[in-house]
Amino acid sequence: MATELTKAMKGSLCHEFETGLTAADVWEAYGGLLVGNLIPKLLPEVFSKVELVEGDGGVGTILLVTFPPGTPGSETMEEKFIKVDNENYIKEALVTEGGFLYHGFQKYLVRIEIIGKGEKTSIIRSTIEYEVDHEHANNPPAVSTSGLATIAEAVTKYIKEQKALENSWVFYFQRKVRQDR
Repeated sequence: MATELTKAMKGSLCHEFETGLTAADVWEAYGGLLVGNLIPKLLPEVFSKVELVEGDGGVGTILLVTFPPGTPGSETMEEKFIKVDNENYIKEALVTEGGFLYHGFQKYLVRIEIIGKGEKTSIIRSTIEYEVDHEHANNPPAVSTSGLATIAEAVTKYIKEQKALENSWVFYFQRKVRQDR
């Protein structure tokens, strides 16, 4: 006799994006709560709001994500950080309520890995692991990493812009100090 778990369809999808930034620089955005604050500002068409329900960005943190108006299905989803590895730059978030769970998924997990590639660049590897409930196994819901790819590109662009701004100010002050001597 098959159990509900064995009847579920499982799968995973992965997307990789090369950043041109160090892994440490990218992890500063992804490792805690910053990426959740950035997405509604940079990509309001992906998430209109991300609210902290509980936690400080570490394991056990719960976020309430609000989708933009007109998004089919659930207006919100709750996700919980189940892994935050600051040494290996890995974060896992499990959808615990709403969102994808209302579309036939019984499990929907997003893993973000920031992988150093040489001294000056890194890769954002975004993986979705999912299980579709047995009722939807013959007609599974669509799964795509396109949203995660869009987020990776936007966050990388933001970090590069911030670093350029910091560097321009540092250059300005260094030049000013030399002139004042």
